[in-house]
Parts: sequence; C-alpha cells; structure tokens
Amino acid sequence: MKRSEIKSRPLRDTVLNSLEPESIVYRVLDGKKLYLKVNPRGTKSWEFRYTKPDGKTSWLGLGGYPAVSASQARKKAAVIRNDIAEGIDPLAAKRARKQSRIETTNNTFEVLAREWHAAKAKSWSEGTATRIMGALALHVFPVFGKRPYIEITSMEWMEFLHALEKKGIIEQTKRIRAMCRDIYDLARVTGRIQYNPVEGLHKYLTTKPAESFAHVPASELPALLRAIRSYATHDVSIGLQLLSMLACRPSELREARWSEFDLESALWTVPAERMKRRREHLIPLPRQAVDLLRQLQFFTGYGPLLFPSKSSMAKPRSDTVFLMALRRLGYEGRQTGHGFRHIASTLLNEHGFDENHIEAQLSHVKEGVAGVYNKAQYLSQRREMMQWYADYLDKLATGNVVEMKRA
Repeated sequence: MKRSEIKSRPLRDTVLNSLEPESIVYRVLDGKKLYLKVNPRGTKSWEFRYTKPDGKTSWLGLGGYPAVSASQARKKAAVIRNDIAEGIDPLAAKRARKQSRIETTNNTFEVLAREWHAAKAKSWSEGTATRIMGALALHVFPVFGKRPYIEITSMEWMEFLHALEKKGIIEQTKRIRAMCRDIYDLARVTGRIQYNPVEGLHKYLTTKPAESFAHVPASELPALLRAIRSYATHDVSIGLQLLSMLACRPSELREARWSEFDLESALWTVPAERMKRRREHLIPLPRQAVDLLRQLQFFTGYGPLLFPSKSSMAKPRSDTVFLMALRRLGYEGRQTGHGFRHIASTLLNEHGFDENHIEAQLSHVKEGVAGVYNKAQYLSQRREMMQWYADYLDKLATGNVVEMKRA
C-alpha cells in the first residue's frame, strides 16, 4: 500500500503491515504526534514528534514495528504527552529511565553477591569458594538474584529462610543466612545501604540439632566400621576409615593434597587456608592411617589431591561423597562424616584421655598466654592418644575388644 492510499487514522494493522517503502525515508501520522517511520529498505519504527524547550522540533524513537505494536506505541506516546504537560523534557525522561534500568541491572542481589564472593574468595580454598557460590546459585539467585538488593525487605528474607527450613536443610539455611548477611554488609560498609535487612534474623530460625552431626551409638560402631571396610569403592572406603580414626573435618580430608603429608614422619600438616580457624594444624598419623594412605597413593598418588573428582584431577570430589557412601551403607540420618568427630571425642574422654589433648586433636585448641597459638601443642601426647584410638577401632571392627587398657 502507498501512503497516499491511507483513508483513516489511527492506522490499522493491515495498513501498518502493507505500507510500501519509497526511495527516501518518510513518516505517516498515526495520531496525536505519533508517527510510523518507513525506511527505503522496508524497516519500520515508531517516532514521537515534539518541540524542545529551545523551540526546535525533534523526534523521539519509541521502538521498531512490529516488535512494538501500535497499541504499545500509543501508550508510550501518552506517557510522553503527560511528561510534556508537566514540563518534563521527554528526551531527558527517556535517558533517565534508561539509566534507571542500567542501575537496576547493576544493583541486583546477584551482582552484589558475586562482588562479595570475588573479594572473599582470595582467603578461601577453591573447594570452599565453589561450595559457597553453588549454594547461592541453587537457593538464593532463583528467588532474589534479579531483584535490586535495596528493595528486598527483612520480611521477604525471613519468609525465604523459613521456606528453606521446611525443606529440612536446617544447617544449610543457617549458612545461607550468614552468607547473605555478609553480602549485605559489603553494601552497608561501602555506603550503598543504610541497614542490613538480614541482620538479626538468626534469632527467629530453627535451632534444633543439626543432622550433619548425626552419629551411631557405641553399640553400633563395630558394625559401622566393618561396613566401611567392605565398601566397594576403594578410595571412598579408605576416606571413611581415615575419617573414623583421625577425627578431622570431612572437608579437610576431602580437599587434602599429597604435599601436606609426610608419611615417613607420620604427620599431616593442614594449611591455615583450609582450616576453619584459619590456623595451620598438625595431625599425627597412627600406623593404620599411614598404611591406608600408602594404599590410596596407588590410586591417586599421581595427582595433587587425595580424592580428585572423576572429571578433573585438579578438583576434589563432591562435598557429599562421604555422606552418600554412608547412606548407601544404610546409615542415612544416623551417621555422617562429621559425626566421627563426636564419636572420637566421646570415646577418648570416656577412656580418660586429657581433655586438652582431645580438644587440640579436634582443632578446638584454645589460644595460650598472650594469644600465642602453638600448632604443635601436645603433639607427642596426641600421637600416643591417636595410636591407641586406631588400635581400639581395629579391635572393635574385628570383634576382639576386651576392655582395652591404656598403655
């Protein structure tokens, strides 16, 4: 259709679709200063004609047709006419709206969280950094990721955290709340917000004992130890045996590197960056642990990690590897990797070992005089204690326990 054939306005879709291009750009009035612009190549777009404060006529683009329909273009034109009636320059208003969209995009919770993560990751192990970002991506970003962080209220955060609790992930909910509180603290200390909407919410969350510390009673320990030793996946079986006798944290073992071990001296040095307290920790290795590590070297000793993932020798196994193995053995909800620490603490205390030696082995050691920390504190005593403990577990597993006396 030629523009000379237009009979009425506003323009109908049949007219808009059929308008033919000409050798030059031309505009067709739709009504109330809204025009359809037709280019020689046939592309079409909406424009609004208005008079600037200096008296000159200008055109304001409203988007291409048909991406912007006639009804959408007319609504945009109505907004512009309202701005003009209130003395607002429509071009300035358009630029302000664009800037607002940019700022909204740059000020989303996900952008802030990634800024926080990049700053904090320098002091984390690779495994910790991956685990934290994974939790945010899985639980938080789908709900709040695209929202401007300044608009999310404390009540919304409370409802979100309660929803996580209802899924039964109590401990993870606590960790996620702590992450989000720290993320908002970054915005607060840099002057981007006045208060932290997540601060104080921990007072209203569930405080029941965490499932992650579940452990079997002493009467069931022999059966558990035998089940672990017979587990089909050899490296995971070794990992569970080491967890049971060393009383270390599962993450410390899962992310361990061969360079940390001196098997000749029977000593494991866990670097500060992988410790919860950010302090280097020495773990004496009983004979049984050294034997297990030499077996494990046959499978993974050619790489940097004791427990590399199947996809990359440079990355540790999943943080659920030991937990899933215990579940497959029938101990879901009854025993976890961390629960071995509780078992060790209980048995060693019951058999009369010094509480200070036990706490040092668990890396719960207190600071000494004038805040000085001794990484080798009670090392010789702990070596004797952990050898006794490994021998005791052997006796339990083989059914040869008479009441073992300390040497």
